[in-house]
Amino acid sequence: MTEMTASVTAARPPSDITKRSLPASLIIHALLIAASLLMLYPLLWMVSASVRPENEIFSSTSLIPSSIDFSSYARGWVGLDVSFGRFFWNSLVISLLVVTGNVIACSLTAFAFARLRFAGRNFWFAIMLGTLMIPYHVTLIPQYVLFLDLGWVNTILPLVVPKFLASDAFFIFLMVQFFRGIPRELDEAAMMDGCSAWRIYWKIMLPLSLPVLATAAIFSFIWTWDDFFGPLIYLNDMNTYTIQLGLRTFVDSTSASDWGGLFAMSTLTLVPVFFFFLFFQRLLIEGIATTGMKR
Repeated sequence: MTEMTASVTAARPPSDITKRSLPASLIIHALLIAASLLMLYPLLWMVSASVRPENEIFSSTSLIPSSIDFSSYARGWVGLDVSFGRFFWNSLVISLLVVTGNVIACSLTAFAFARLRFAGRNFWFAIMLGTLMIPYHVTLIPQYVLFLDLGWVNTILPLVVPKFLASDAFFIFLMVQFFRGIPRELDEAAMMDGCSAWRIYWKIMLPLSLPVLATAAIFSFIWTWDDFFGPLIYLNDMNTYTIQLGLRTFVDSTSASDWGGLFAMSTLTLVPVFFFFLFFQRLLIEGIATTGMKR
């Protein structure tokens, strides 16, 4: 009897099961699409506001403007004392330097914790993890005093140099966990062939760690590109402003604010982040898939 029931179930066409689950699938997809549109609405409204006439920006919640006006982009780009292109360049330089520093310094530090044996390794690794629990505001004043004594205030050095000293414990921990998943037999085989620790790091670990390096690069770029507090503390000259400080200059509490230029430049600031993520998307997905297949 059991075998007969199993054979009937196996003989049942899969279309019956598909038809039975189709309404539920449609409902789930409709809810997901509605939730996605709800989350995307502020972004779409900002893009729509960037091409609206100035007097219609806050008069309607519709995403479709009554007329399209691109003058806000031209006004926002050259409307300040310094061209917005300068802010773009400053942010791009700082972000790329931070990405380079984090990828190089954090990968070297992670390789040391994951592969090398030295006195106090576990202790220093615990100390490194402990820095994740310290709020940034606790160390802000001592760091500012240090950089002020070094004469680095109003330069990009306070924002860039610490990244070359492996100051981001989160990326170190992330890379250490990834390095530990790479078989040690590769290191041992390379050592038998006469490879030094540096060559193992450069020729073996880095090529196999492109997914985690891409993940660190993506987050470093996005966090630095969107950073407002750090540049606000250390950058005083308008010629050194990043895009976040540049966007703040469009809003003035004592006089008129250029909302059209603000929304236009805010839309443009999303373009580099989008393309940077798009460029590294394959490696990011590969890292997630590779991590899921590890045993």
